[in-house]
Amino acid sequence: MIKNTTPILGFAAASGTGKTTLLTKLIPLLKNSGLRIGLVKHSHHDFEIDKPGKDSYQLRKAGASPIMLISNKRRAMITEFDDISCPRLQDQLKFFDNSELDLILVEGFKAEEFPKIELHRPSLKETLIFPKDPNIIAIASDAEIIITTHNSKLSTEQILLLKTPPVLELNSPTLVAEFILNSFLK
Repeated sequence: MIKNTTPILGFAAASGTGKTTLLTKLIPLLKNSGLRIGLVKHSHHDFEIDKPGKDSYQLRKAGASPIMLISNKRRAMITEFDDISCPRLQDQLKFFDNSELDLILVEGFKAEEFPKIELHRPSLKETLIFPKDPNIIAIASDAEIIITTHNSKLSTEQILLLKTPPVLELNSPTLVAEFILNSFLK
């Protein structure tokens, strides 16, 4: 299990389910409740945050690592990894100043052990991560879901009766925020 002084909550789902869409609506709601929010987003793709022709790009390409870019509005640190293996969430969390945060949200890292809300859209025909992942603390879905356990199918109502993770309305960021504030953070 991931250890950190600030609570960590992940959002796990297949690509295209709407993790980023939900998070962009959820973050302002949580901030309006007085929370200071950090976020870690795992990307399976290579990305550039500086541009060819800029000094920072040229300095990084020359071999400097890490590089910190600072303006009066933001700071970014770029670190090149020598090891091309998949980064571990625990290793990345040390870069957050936990004294400045009340909650760290995580998009991705779904195979790692920490509390997560699973997003599920039955129309996408993807398999649920729950019940295989015991770290799923809620499922946010946009329709009735069926969970198969021990060769039997359970409806959303049966899931609630069995005290498995609560099922939240995926298209209601307000309800997801309430769950985070009143259940996860309490």
